[in-house]
Amino acid sequence: MTNHLIALKDFSKPQLVSLVDRALALKEDALEGNRHLNLAGRTISMLFDKPSTRTRVSFEAAMYGLGGQVIHMTSKESQLTRGEPLKDTARVLARYVDAIVVRTFGQYVVEELARYSTVPVINALTDLYHPCQVLSDIMTVVENKGSVEGLKIVWLGDGNNMANSWIEAASVFGFPLTLACPEGYGPDADVLKQSQDRSDKPIVLLHDPAEAVRDADVINVDVWASMGQEDEQDKRLDIFKSYQLNAGLLGLAKSDAIVLHCLPAHRDEEITDEVLEGEQSVAFDQAENKMHIHKAILEHFVR
Repeated sequence: MTNHLIALKDFSKPQLVSLVDRALALKEDALEGNRHLNLAGRTISMLFDKPSTRTRVSFEAAMYGLGGQVIHMTSKESQLTRGEPLKDTARVLARYVDAIVVRTFGQYVVEELARYSTVPVINALTDLYHPCQVLSDIMTVVENKGSVEGLKIVWLGDGNNMANSWIEAASVFGFPLTLACPEGYGPDADVLKQSQDRSDKPIVLLHDPAEAVRDADVINVDVWASMGQEDEQDKRLDIFKSYQLNAGLLGLAKSDAIVLHCLPAHRDEEITDEVLEGEQSVAFDQAENKMHIHKAILEHFVR
C-alpha cells in the first residue's frame, strides 16, 4: 500500500476493503467498550485551510481514541502565509510528527507535501477529491447492505470532489455507478475518463435525475455549491432545482434504498427536511462512521 492517502485510485480493492473492514471492527469494539491505544506516543499534524466540523472532530477523536496526540493549525498559523515553500513545510513537519492530515483547496498541495514528506500525508479534502469521506460512505453502505457489489449506487447533484472520489471508488471496488448532474456541472472529465477506462463495471453520467434514481439501492447527495463557490449559490439554486432529493424522487428508488449525505446539508435545497429526517436516511450514521474509518486509516498509516 502506498505510504500516503492522496486519492483512492492509488489503492487496490483488497487494500481499501481491508480499511473498511477494520473500521467496522473498530466500531463494534467501541460499542462493546473495548479501546485500542496502539498509537500512544504518536502525534499527527492537522493542516486545515478550509473550515471543518465533522472532518476535524472525527480525525481528532480518532487519534485521541487510539491514544495519540494532535497538533491542529491553519495555514494562517504557519509560515506558509509568509511564502515558505510547501516542500520546506513538509520536510520540517515530518521531523516533528508521525503523519500530516491536510484539508485544503488545490490537489497540488497534498501532492507536493507527499512528494517531500518522509511521513504519511493524508488527504482530508481538496477541491478535487475527498477520499476519506467516501471510504466512510462505503463503510455505511456495507453496514446497511452487506456489500457494495450488486447495488445500484447513484450520485445526484454537483460533480464535485465527492463525486470524483465516488467515481474512483467505483473503479477500484468494482461496482457500477450512475451520476446525474446538470450539463456543465459534471465531474472532472479526466477523473471520469480514466476511471471508466480502468473499471470493468459501468460508470455512467446522466442529466435526468429521475432516470438515474429509478430502482436505486443507494442515493448520495451533497450541497450544490461547495466551499469557495458561495457566489454561485443563487445561480445554482435555479440550475439544480430538479435534482432535489424529495419524497417524489426518492419514491422512484427501491423501497429499501438508503440515502447518504456527507453533511452539512442545506435542508430543502439539495435534500428536503422530510427525506433527511426520514427512515431511509443514514446520514448521521455516516457522519459517525467518519471517526471509525479515520481510526482505521490512522492505525494503518501511522507507524
